[in-house]
Amino acid sequence: MPCLLLLKSCCLKTTIVCPFSVISSTLALYSNNQKEIQMKLREKNPALLLIDVQKGFNDEAFWGGNRNNKDAEAKIAQILEKWRSLQLPIFHVVHSSVHPNSKLHASNPGFEIKDEAKPIDGEPVIVKNVNSAFIGTDLKERLDNQKITSLVIVGLTTNHCVSTTTRMAGNYGYDNLLIADATATFDRIGINGEKFDSELIHQTSLASLNNEFAKVITTDKLLDLV
Repeated sequence: MPCLLLLKSCCLKTTIVCPFSVISSTLALYSNNQKEIQMKLREKNPALLLIDVQKGFNDEAFWGGNRNNKDAEAKIAQILEKWRSLQLPIFHVVHSSVHPNSKLHASNPGFEIKDEAKPIDGEPVIVKNVNSAFIGTDLKERLDNQKITSLVIVGLTTNHCVSTTTRMAGNYGYDNLLIADATATFDRIGINGEKFDSELIHQTSLASLNNEFAKVITTDKLLDLV
């Protein structure tokens, strides 16, 4: 005979007979949900993708000027330090432009990774020639071989390589976090010659990605989650 639990209803002044197994199952489900909510991001073994954190972007005028998020590199360094301390996977991505006059051409000093994000021994560097870190590289193969399904994305610039890589990662089915204050961009000239402010470009790019290709959060929120 199943164990029964008598529940008194103070409002209806009735007694409800409920199988104890139902109560136990409900409590177990609640407990599992709470554990999932409280699960630290680190338990998912998320990979940190650092996109094009290169010295060539120091020449603001070359890229449109008026860069926003001037402390993005400091945020990136903070995140990178945390990932290293937790021994989580890290992938540096650099852009090797095919145009000799580009600040990001391999023959130019700007190709070098900025000091805030310099790789250390054992951290792979993925070299790309187009906007997406997945095109013409072995990034997806590396991620899949390590059974990585969650990505944290930072870098430059918000509306170009960061956006393209995030979109493709979302299409591939990765669970992505894009860090708003660890990305940045520059002013853009519109099709009719009008100037669009870098912060506007940044925010509209993030809005287009949020909740479709990634969840957009801040550095502080990320460090709290991990």
